[in-house]
Amino acid sequence: MTCLTGGLLAACQPALNWREARPEGAGAAALFPCKPEVAQRPAQAGQGVMGLAQCEAAGRRFALSWADVPDASQAGAALQAMSRSLAGKLGQPLPAGQPLQVPGMTPLPEAVQHRLGGRGMARLAVFAHGGRVYQALLTGEADDPAAWEAFLGGLRVGSAAGAAR
Repeated sequence: MTCLTGGLLAACQPALNWREARPEGAGAAALFPCKPEVAQRPAQAGQGVMGLAQCEAAGRRFALSWADVPDASQAGAALQAMSRSLAGKLGQPLPAGQPLQVPGMTPLPEAVQHRLGGRGMARLAVFAHGGRVYQALLTGEADDPAAWEAFLGGLRVGSAAGAAR
């Protein structure tokens, strides 16, 4: 069992073995409670890449996805579309977003986090670094605020992703 302490919220749960991952091509670092599988593919012609790092632990799925937008000025609209899309897939109205700060992110008012109910529970965070948009997602049958805080607190993008912890 691995426990996190110090700068992050303490997270010590037998089924969650937190470790840092730096998915190839993501330009990000994240803490996952299990070894993530990573998939990446080209986006539409000439529009960069799309990627996904995800794993399951303790009955919950942890995922970080990323995609390039054709123009960095479109990042805010892309973040809004990502949130609306997930809420639609879950058949839920999109609740008001809560402020979000991820080290290295581009400051945008559309960078927020949401908690969605419905079939199970989902926690979602959307943010950007330049022309790359990110979505962090935790899904499961029941909410786990400590796991969400540990997952969210371990995210870093851009030059902050390269900084040692």
